[in-house]
Amino acid sequence: MKLKFYSVLASVFILSFLNINNLAAQGFHSVSSKLLLDTSTTWNGDNITYPEGIAKITALKIEIEPGAETGWHHHPVPSFAYILQGELEITLMDGRKMTASAGEAVAEVTNTIHNGKNIGHETLKLIVFYTGIEGGTLTILKDSD
Repeated sequence: MKLKFYSVLASVFILSFLNINNLAAQGFHSVSSKLLLDTSTTWNGDNITYPEGIAKITALKIEIEPGAETGWHHHPVPSFAYILQGELEITLMDGRKMTASAGEAVAEVTNTIHNGKNIGHETLKLIVFYTGIEGGTLTILKDSD
């Protein structure tokens, strides 16, 4: 009986030791950060200004299939995107363009009509954070102006 108890105890100790080493190898006890975006302007150089009202933050995960487009639209509130996968091309009405790829962050244009397009060969996945207000609109399609 004692031998069985010590065998179980030894097994628990070994498994605990292996588990701790596994967690440490996965970085469980460390924290790191990487600056993704630090700006006071949108990608086209306009100053970022916040709307008046009760602040409301909205985050959306957006997926766009290869070759697909968002359609012409604008955002009346500041928004910021992080590209998880794929390649995004944003075009303004005046023809200016910018591209962003996986791992990049973008300060989106505000009150400026633009179109987003997936120019890659895989589904574009991005997270967009909107800094709006209670009861406000995040996106307005060009045809609904």
